[in-house]
Amino acid sequence: MEANEAQELKEHAEHGAHVTAMRPVAFTMSVLAVLVAITTVLGHRTHTEAVLNQNKATDEWNYYQAHKIRANDTRLAADLLGAVSVADKVTAAQLAKDYADHEKKWAGNLKEEQAQAKATEQKVDQAEARADRFDLAEALLEIGLVIASVTLLTGSRIYWYLGLIFAAMGIVSVASAFLIK
Repeated sequence: MEANEAQELKEHAEHGAHVTAMRPVAFTMSVLAVLVAITTVLGHRTHTEAVLNQNKATDEWNYYQAHKIRANDTRLAADLLGAVSVADKVTAAQLAKDYADHEKKWAGNLKEEQAQAKATEQKVDQAEARADRFDLAEALLEIGLVIASVTLLTGSRIYWYLGLIFAAMGIVSVASAFLIK
């Protein structure tokens, strides 16, 4: 065996040992890439949920406002019937009573509609808070992935450990998003 062949074998063995030593780092990077993708999808879905709930809350407030305007118009019509002289007092009195009955009914409906709109707004706030946590988690996981990849370039495992710390913070952020109720 020549000296060149021995040197090549030694280099090949050293390279194989380096590749074997970097397998956990490469596996970690693969897992982090999958976690980033999942977190990104969760964040996008949560942002969509917030937008849809905001639209629903807007619709509910518009419905409430329309009923409030209708109730106000009915009250004004009842007041007008009481203020003007009408040839048929019985019909005017009956109309005023009917308007008053409608007002009472609508007053209860208005409170329910307002409570429903506020509940939907609370869902918007919760979805936005969860989306913020998913966004933070995505950023932390991406930082962890990039820092861990520096290990492959430098061979220094300190970057892998630092990447794992960022990844752990990202995982905690994802978990905390599911705890928001």
